[in-house]
Amino acid sequence: MFDIVGKNKWIWFVISGIVIIPGIIGLILWGLNLGIDFKGGTLLEINFPSIENVEQTKINEILVANGIENAQISKSGVQNFLIRLKPIEHEVQQKIMAEISQKIGEVKEVRLETVGPTISRDLTRKAFISVILASLGIVIYLAWAFRRVPRPVTSWRFGVCAVAALIHDVLVVTGIFSILGHFFKVEIDSMFVTALLTIIGFSVHDTIVVFDRIRENLKTRYGESFANIANHSVYQTLGRSLNTSLTVIFTLLALFLFGGATIKYFALALLIGIIAGTYSSIFNATPLLVLWQEIIIKKKVK
Repeated sequence: MFDIVGKNKWIWFVISGIVIIPGIIGLILWGLNLGIDFKGGTLLEINFPSIENVEQTKINEILVANGIENAQISKSGVQNFLIRLKPIEHEVQQKIMAEISQKIGEVKEVRLETVGPTISRDLTRKAFISVILASLGIVIYLAWAFRRVPRPVTSWRFGVCAVAALIHDVLVVTGIFSILGHFFKVEIDSMFVTALLTIIGFSVHDTIVVFDRIRENLKTRYGESFANIANHSVYQTLGRSLNTSLTVIFTLLALFLFGGATIKYFALALLIGIIAGTYSSIFNATPLLVLWQEIIIKKKVK
């Protein structure tokens, strides 16, 4: 049996570092490319039902003529365009639509969303608080759920290691989106926060399955080292974890490829997070628990 959580645990830590470090550098240098939900603005999606291959420059010229500069225009389909710009009045929006229809061709409004700066600041604050509260709640819950775990591991260590694994997942997702935002102008919105909270829940759920098996094996496998028990527990739950994750990954992959522009990056965030969560549950959370126990044993020997 291959030793996943014992002597080979540093391999998984190094792999996690290789994935996380570029993302952390990206977050420090560029941050996240915030969408209108977090910085305020207007999102206008338009459709040209009878025209194909409309040039973005023509749309931009009309916007500039109406005093709107630095608007972000991107295609969201063969005949659809997403326009992100500063907050505008309804009258200005109607004027722009009329000019586009006159100068380019028949156009329809598919979606119009406007978020003011006050609402965006409130959303940012609530998003940050929700992630922090979710993490604290997980530590408290796991400490309580594993309160009767046999020695040598204490219950709160399970909670801390589970949160360390979910922090790994959050850093992977936010780091990759920081890089995508800088090089490909991918924006994050309130759906991204929803994806992060979903990832946190999935990651912890997967980790608890492994930890629960460790707790049960501690009761029956007397005399074995904690590393051996943990390694055996990982193998017992490995098939279930992989099968569960793969079914979700295939579904999210289909959503990402065929789900349309509105949920494309929401599906991508979930896809990255589920993959990272499956990895961290097996190769980070349990090895970290074993490493912690080894450090304590060494201290006691000294």
